[in-house]
Amino acid sequence: MAKDAPPRWDRRMQQRLARGEAAALGELYDRFAALVHSQAHRVLEDDDDADQVTREVFGYIWEHPDAYDPKQGSMRSWVARLTNGQAVERLRRNEAAALAEGGGGTAEELEQKVRRAAVAARADYIVTSMPAPLRAALELAYFQRRDYRQTAADLGVTEDEARRRLRLGLQLLSTAHTRPLEGSSPPGYGRSL
Repeated sequence: MAKDAPPRWDRRMQQRLARGEAAALGELYDRFAALVHSQAHRVLEDDDDADQVTREVFGYIWEHPDAYDPKQGSMRSWVARLTNGQAVERLRRNEAAALAEGGGGTAEELEQKVRRAAVAARADYIVTSMPAPLRAALELAYFQRRDYRQTAADLGVTEDEARRRLRLGLQLLSTAHTRPLEGSSPPGYGRSL
């Protein structure tokens, strides 16, 4: 979700990374490593591969801090986008290698698996990128099984506002199936690392 002015933390972090401050990378890692690893694991279903994607994503950020464009969204959103793109590409390579070794399955099954992973990655990206109020409403409704009245009470907003947040969040999530992860991103946001 692009905004006119990115959060101050995002701008400062990009500047610090561009200056080569190792402490900035450590701070970024502390803030987003769990997000990166969990999203990579969701796509790859393997801890070692998720660890490798995590290293690759933070290595790419360290080497290319200027690839982040604050006009395109938050640093969190960019990191999530890099992760999902890299995880889907790794899955594609892993599955193609398994197919080439005669590991069973067909090229069509491989593409189906990659498509499902790409949709899951896109859904993760959408949730990660949406504004915190929408994300909070969806998390209450989904994980804690709250209806819109309970969500409104928990968030301290009106019932109409809770319904609006839930509706908008679900509308955004519904695009995960209609728009592919690859090729739908701004320049520098979906390419392989």
